[in-house]
Amino acid sequence: MTTPRLSVEQVRGVFAIMPTPAVEGAEDPSVTDTVDHEETARAVRALIDDGVDAVLTTGTFGECATLTWDELRGFAGTAVDAAEGRAPVFVGATTLNTRDTIARARVLRDLGVTGLLLGRPMWCHLDDTDIVRYYTAVAAAVPELAIIVYDNPEAFKGKISSAAYRRLAALPQVVAAKYPTLGPTFTDDLAAMAGRMRALPVDRDWFTAWEKAPGELTACWSGSASCGPRPHVELARRIAAGDAEGARRLTDEFQAAAQGFLPQGQFALFAQYNIQLEKIRIDEAGYVKAGPSRPPYLNCPEEYAAGARASGRRFAELQSAYGTKAGSAR
Repeated sequence: MTTPRLSVEQVRGVFAIMPTPAVEGAEDPSVTDTVDHEETARAVRALIDDGVDAVLTTGTFGECATLTWDELRGFAGTAVDAAEGRAPVFVGATTLNTRDTIARARVLRDLGVTGLLLGRPMWCHLDDTDIVRYYTAVAAAVPELAIIVYDNPEAFKGKISSAAYRRLAALPQVVAAKYPTLGPTFTDDLAAMAGRMRALPVDRDWFTAWEKAPGELTACWSGSASCGPRPHVELARRIAAGDAEGARRLTDEFQAAAQGFLPQGQFALFAQYNIQLEKIRIDEAGYVKAGPSRPPYLNCPEEYAAGARASGRRFAELQSAYGTKAGSAR
């Protein structure tokens, strides 16, 4: 197969996930173009200027599920143009079936994306055989694109098994997995990947995972990087330097900043309001103007929203503590 545009060895540092900025009134289902392209370009440039190693888009809180195809295609083009090749750009192309996903992936390839942040169809449960068949089909259709497997047990009706990871790691296009919270299968999953793909833990889990396998845990994914990525970039620097004590201290700061973001500390409960809570937190931090959520994901209990706003303010304080902002929505 064709060598993808990004290799496993290049998966390093902070893979920042950004929202799809929305114009005012985007919660109205009659609005036909909800993407704030000016803010999109500014946010991509700011993230790269502040040192992130890759930009990931149109996952869950990037609202892949609620953007029209015209909106997603236009947003992707704006993001790629704004990056100007200074950092890889991964765009979500998940649909409810393999054929539509491939059709989208081909258009995104022609727009110049580096790769795909790719979840699996979720209307029905997919077993291991069909999970592997799905990713294999997409990789064969767009062999130039690197693929980050999006492993979200709540969104996709279960976690990817170690056996499936072993087979996915054999595909040269599959360079990483956006990995869920560290759990009992983590060691087995890492062994199944065998260094042929990278597990990307969330930022606040990165140090813990890195201690288990320093040579393999070379990057993290981060939604809170859209609250200001300077502390995340500093964490990457400390881990790359082998500064365990410094990384541990900064990880404690991340844990404190994230306190209360998961309602009642439950990921399953958070997943019910994932889009709303992420956009509320990002807007409160002020680094990116995320704008309103798109329908139908609009409601959010005030108790949960308050926790997200508090977390956003704490991450904004970390951003200020670790350097000057390259850009801010405020």
